[in-house]
Amino acid sequence: MKVLRRSVGRRDSGQAIPLVLVVIVLAMVVALALVPLARGAAERAQARTAADAAALAGAAEGEAVAKEVAEANGARLESWHASGPEVWVEVTVGDARAVAKAIRS
Repeated sequence: MKVLRRSVGRRDSGQAIPLVLVVIVLAMVVALALVPLARGAAERAQARTAADAAALAGAAEGEAVAKEVAEANGARLESWHASGPEVWVEVTVGDARAVAKAIRS
């Protein structure tokens, strides 16, 4: 029967610490890279919501109300156009743009 013995000058403890540190650093880099993507997605969603609300308000009450609703939703009304029963609006939130259409009833 063989008996396994540890070598006298060799220590295994502490070898996982560098690996854990590398994993933590990589996780931080990935998280920092995702922040701008998340911000852009949030701006696009907010722009779509503001455009929809502004188009509905613009169809019901006109351009001035569409502008108020867009601003209340954190957006800037870039354009408002009515053609027959259709109303088109374009809004911006940060770098995101959104267009929406509503039909007057």
